[in-house]
Amino acid sequence: MRNRHYAAVKVPATITALFWLTKVLTTAMGESLSDYLAVTNLIALALLGVFGLIAALWWQLRGDRFRAPAYWTAVSMVAVTGTIAADVLHVALGVPYVASTVFYAVVLALVFWVWHRTEGTLSIHSIDTLRRELFYWATVMVTFALGTATGDLAATTMRLGYRDAGLVFAVLIVVPLVAWRAGRGAVACFWSAYVLTRPLGASFADWAGKPHSRTGLGFGDGTVSAVLIAAIVVLVASATRMDDSVPPDDGTPAEGELDSLAG
Repeated sequence: MRNRHYAAVKVPATITALFWLTKVLTTAMGESLSDYLAVTNLIALALLGVFGLIAALWWQLRGDRFRAPAYWTAVSMVAVTGTIAADVLHVALGVPYVASTVFYAVVLALVFWVWHRTEGTLSIHSIDTLRRELFYWATVMVTFALGTATGDLAATTMRLGYRDAGLVFAVLIVVPLVAWRAGRGAVACFWSAYVLTRPLGASFADWAGKPHSRTGLGFGDGTVSAVLIAAIVVLVASATRMDDSVPPDDGTPAEGELDSLAG
């Protein structure tokens, strides 16, 4: 495959509170929608998990610069598919959440190692070639699967319940923020927070959607999914208007963003 160069970086150039809010909502939506379809329509879930992901990634990969609707559609479909990947190991194959969490953590470390060995950087500000973007989306997929397994581990195996598990991850996600503010490696802080957004969003989505008998509020996964999809659409529309009001990023890495994950 030809490693074509893009006109600009293909992921959000500036990581703002809007980015993190949208990311958390997509993780929550992926959890609730996957759980809803798993009960109501397995065929629709399978089609969405496979063909929805393919279509979303095709839309994202065919462009040569960042576009908020294409990017967040891809993230949303990865959220659904990542949930399916984690649930298949536990529900279909009977793998304990501890084992699946360790498995996906090892896979993520391997993806990071290959990506850094091949490209020399894990910075999101360097996603300006097709190969680097493929590494990026492979990483994102594994982070969703890892985050799903970790969230389920905390809520069920550790018996924290969905609300308390969400609160734990809300505290944990502050750690990379504080480390970044203290001048620690921006790349490591970003990816640490990125992984933690998954169990954070999924735990609160489960808390809102699951019945009282499962420590939830009982609103229903379908209702929670609909509300989250509407919120994501509004946020992506806002991001699109903001992107249209500023010049496109030229792909130049920000100072300090070329550090390796370990560095």
